[in-house]
Amino acid sequence: MTATATIPVLDDRMPFLGVANSVTGKVWRDRLDARATSRALAMVQRYQLPEMLARVLAGRGVELDAVESFLDPTIRMLMPDPFKLTDMEAATTRIADAAQRRERIAIFGDYDVDGATSAALLAWHLRHAGLDPLIHIPDRIFEGYGPNVDAVRALAAKGATLLITVDCGTTSIEPLAEAKRLGMDVLVIDHHQCGDELPAVDALVNPNRPDDLSGLGQLAAVGLVFVTLVAVNRELRQRGFWTMERPEPDLLGALHHVALGTVADVAPLVGLNRALVAKGLIAMRRRDHVGHTALMDIARLSGPPEAWHLGFLLGPRINAGGRIGRADLGVRLLLEDDPTEAARIATELDRLNTERRLIEQAAEAQAEAEALAALGAEDKGSVIVTASEGWHPGIVGLVASRLKDKFFRPSFVVALEPGGIGTGSGRSIAGVDLGKAVRRAVHDGLLMKGGGHAMAAGVTLKKERLGEFRAYMEDALADSVAKSRNADELFVDGAVTARALTPEFVKTLERAGPFGSGNAEPLIALPAHQLVHAEEVGQAHLRLRFKAGDGATINAIAFRSVGQALGRGLTENRGQLLHVAGYLAIDRWQGAERVQFRVADIAVPDPGPALIR
Repeated sequence: MTATATIPVLDDRMPFLGVANSVTGKVWRDRLDARATSRALAMVQRYQLPEMLARVLAGRGVELDAVESFLDPTIRMLMPDPFKLTDMEAATTRIADAAQRRERIAIFGDYDVDGATSAALLAWHLRHAGLDPLIHIPDRIFEGYGPNVDAVRALAAKGATLLITVDCGTTSIEPLAEAKRLGMDVLVIDHHQCGDELPAVDALVNPNRPDDLSGLGQLAAVGLVFVTLVAVNRELRQRGFWTMERPEPDLLGALHHVALGTVADVAPLVGLNRALVAKGLIAMRRRDHVGHTALMDIARLSGPPEAWHLGFLLGPRINAGGRIGRADLGVRLLLEDDPTEAARIATELDRLNTERRLIEQAAEAQAEAEALAALGAEDKGSVIVTASEGWHPGIVGLVASRLKDKFFRPSFVVALEPGGIGTGSGRSIAGVDLGKAVRRAVHDGLLMKGGGHAMAAGVTLKKERLGEFRAYMEDALADSVAKSRNADELFVDGAVTARALTPEFVKTLERAGPFGSGNAEPLIALPAHQLVHAEEVGQAHLRLRFKAGDGATINAIAFRSVGQALGRGLTENRGQLLHVAGYLAIDRWQGAERVQFRVADIAVPDPGPALIR
């Protein structure tokens, strides 16, 4: 693998390649400090690793003795005893009892990808045990998030004796109390942060409850369901439940669901999560699951899926049903055994996803204009809060994410209903705990409902309190936002030239994956490369080509950059030498492989010679 030589770091405060102010206003930093650089060198020597792979590992905190286990994460080594989770033993016993008694179980899920995959995984397992569970996914607009009294009553009327909520339920005090009054036992399997009061249920499996010491708080709900089913399998095995006629279900064969839900919910890809996703991607590459295969086909994903495909191609299509269509379409697809019906459902989800994008684009333009007006020419304000009566409640989270990325501030987008009630979503930046501030606003009586986690939150409030809410968030988050925005740095893993960017180079770095939240995708710099081609394509993207000093070229793309600082910097510097930072992917087309470079930032080199560190 070709790469440029590393020069010893003499001053850790020096910007990488001398970039102190890129076109997007960032300082470039070497991800590796002096200690990590020494650790990378030791990895090269002990394990004969390529230098750039060693730098990627060292930059993610991998210690020298952990290299081999990190490069081959196994569920067996990382799976804890499920009973470390509070209430897991009670939940396991109750599910096993229900299986033996052939009870009617009701599954209540959430309408996002984590909720859909959690419900599908649990239903798949219960069907293997000979049960026919009821599944209810609430309508986002008419029912809202989590269990509601009417739905609980309907499930009880259908004969359910055990209600299991997945990816919801932790804050559903009254609906779950109603389930108990109706004679149902209730289990909650959830990962959302808790309120001041916990529901009175038979078991609440949530690693984020105050009295849970399992250390598994980073699992998505689908990961928790998987851990729960490991315990249920074991319990039923000990009871002699599994037989030749009713074989024990292969949980490792169902990791497609776990990978999709974990990545789509932006759970940190560390520890057990990373192993679950790594093995789940292998399962998806076999293309032996009817629903997942139909989803990949409609998304035109013909090559082996990577983690980013799950987050950007597959997840949004599952989500589209819950956002603007039928909330249960995703679960139905994931449980479908007939390829023809699966293709039909996948086609409908794809259509809804296209419709969702159009709705989102219109709302995004309006929200962006409102945000610009609120921030003013002086760009003042720590938090963005936008609201409109014309926005679809199903896309507010997506628009909030766009605003957060554009303005680098926590952003809320609220859809106002005719009755004067607003339903909104917020997205945050690193270092700013949005969920904590929202829960405090609920406690202080400003919000009707609200909750979430550090990076994302949901709110329900009265229209007349929007201004008060904006001021409250500004006061609560100003200090942490200022600290986060002042530390606007881009951490680079290393520098190479275009000639080094081969498919083999990319596959080498992918050994440190899967990449995502908590396991950052490697950011590679191309020093002093000439921008020889730039044209606008698609929806505000720029297609690019860069040339190194030795004549080697690399194709690149800058997504959604037109009209942004990055896009302007590129179009204004056609033909010029630029330092370029970006991410690598393999573009597969008609059996051929070529490297694509996704540009994240650029900088005009200083007149002096560039330093490659």
